Amino acid sequence: MSTTDDHDHPGHRSASPGSLAHRVPDLGALELLLAVARLGSLGGAARELGITQPAASSRIRSMERQLGVALVDRSPRGSRLTDAGALVTDWARRIVEAAEAFDAGAQALRDRRDSRLRVAASMTIAEYLLPGWLLALRADRPDTAVSLLAGNSAAVAERLLSGEADVGFVEGLTVPAGLDSAVIAHDRLIVVAAPSHAWARRRRPIAAEELASTPLILREKGSGTRQVLDAALGGLARPLIELSSTTAVKAAAVGGAGPAVLSELAVGEELAMRRLVRIPVNGIALARDLRAVWPTGHRPAGPARDLLALTRG
Repeated sequence: MSTTDDHDHPGHRSASPGSLAHRVPDLGALELLLAVARLGSLGGAARELGITQPAASSRIRSMERQLGVALVDRSPRGSRLTDAGALVTDWARRIVEAAEAFDAGAQALRDRRDSRLRVAASMTIAEYLLPGWLLALRADRPDTAVSLLAGNSAAVAERLLSGEADVGFVEGLTVPAGLDSAVIAHDRLIVVAAPSHAWARRRRPIAAEELASTPLILREKGSGTRQVLDAALGGLARPLIELSSTTAVKAAAVGGAGPAVLSELAVGEELAMRRLVRIPVNGIALARDLRAVWPTGHRPAGPARDLLALTRG
């Protein structure tokens, strides 16, 4: 009885430890082997796959070392499979066919994802910035159906975290919990009033204390605009009226209901036409960042990624 272990015999290849990725040739090598079998030529297979013949030879040798068997006999008349190579080629064909089915399925998932885009945005961005971005996106992706859900910054966060939106845009000072973000633009809040208001006739800026003590037309709590103003005034802003949209706040101010605090983006036309007057204020900073947001760890992909790129452009 021999005392020599099986692994001492030349040519024997014991089971390799580790993952399949270390034991099974990659798809590129298997595709090359299939091309050699079909064409009967290593050079022809290399040309078909767009690689050099030395690179093809090296890949075949590497696969033979990995499997522990000779796969291809090379001669001046061409290349032919060994018996082991023919068997491995049959297995390779099944693997490549499964990979093609996997690729087709993944493409179907991408097509389904790319067929729609759900955007949630706080009011100022939804009304004054997103329309232009979405028109540009439509030019690049005419087959993508886009839906826009407008609300305050808190509502945007809720929709993202519940899976109702793919990407969001907010205006507040902080990023809601559970979301990652990127700054896409900068904005400034300004105090405005109708030309008939007493502040419109003042020659000197009003003080922050007077702004804090004056009832104002305000956005509702939870909005980015309100968050910035409350932070600037130490939470002392006094509401004359609380409204849930920038358009409503602006209309009330134009109608003479009282002074309001609004984004510069929202009142350009009204200031130019003197329907509103900008009121200088001393002692407070009302600048803010506009941010794109998405659930933590889920970077925007497909049309959401393309929209994010357009906002930065």
